[in-house]
Amino acid sequence: MYLDRRRFLALSGLALAGCGAGGGSSGDVKAPPGGYSIGRRFPSTVLVPGKVRLPISLQANGESVRQGPARLTGKMVDDQGKVVVDSLVAVRRGAGLAIPFWAFEAEVAAPGFYTLQVDDGPADGLGVQINDPAQVAVPLVGQPLPPFATPTVGDGRGVDPICTRDPMCPLHELTLTEALATGKPVAYLIGTPAYCQTGVCGPVLDFLLAARDKVGDKIAMVHADIYTDSSIKTVSPAVLAYQMDYEPALFIADAAGKIVERLDAVWDADELDTALQLVTN
Repeated sequence: MYLDRRRFLALSGLALAGCGAGGGSSGDVKAPPGGYSIGRRFPSTVLVPGKVRLPISLQANGESVRQGPARLTGKMVDDQGKVVVDSLVAVRRGAGLAIPFWAFEAEVAAPGFYTLQVDDGPADGLGVQINDPAQVAVPLVGQPLPPFATPTVGDGRGVDPICTRDPMCPLHELTLTEALATGKPVAYLIGTPAYCQTGVCGPVLDFLLAARDKVGDKIAMVHADIYTDSSIKTVSPAVLAYQMDYEPALFIADAAGKIVERLDAVWDADELDTALQLVTN
């Protein structure tokens, strides 16, 4: 889901402004003669030159596609219509999620406005904004993961409940600052299981807990929820600290505290495992 950028910049009383997935459907939907329409599942506000991950969902006949093709192909073009990345391929993902997604990955060299054109998709494609890194407040891959005193079971720091998962997840024993001080790699998830409009935050937290069972104490893991209380009217200090305007987001840092991967908006267990291997292998 995405937070209203204008209200976010005011740094107070933020409300939610829609979600990234579109409507629901009771089953698989076949593509009409004109092909699929595309649902954006990524926040353009935080993409910078380099490797960009562009997850999308599909719609057909006005409904979200629950099955869809095993793979999609496409390309990226710049604002002059020149192809800058060809032969893109994305496989269907989403085990454990209500709606599947296809995550394209492309190397984009420069800031600017681009279009993701998906074969069998709409002719005008999907707009993609690549930003100047100096203009992006959310921590980027390659930067230090900023420490923050996230709420814990011992000190909620004005956030109640500190975790909207039922039952509460076990990733609230350490603050993020304390986790970074352990000298271990860190996985830091920002998301609200109970109130996520896309139905993603709960499953991705469960994916992280399942991964924790596999890696044991090799990685220090921390979860921060989105709101200060159950009224869901005010976002938490953790959101403001990173100037987030979307959720969920997972930051993975190495033992030195440098971010090696950031997963935005939607991902599956396989993508998570691959990301965690960057700091465990």
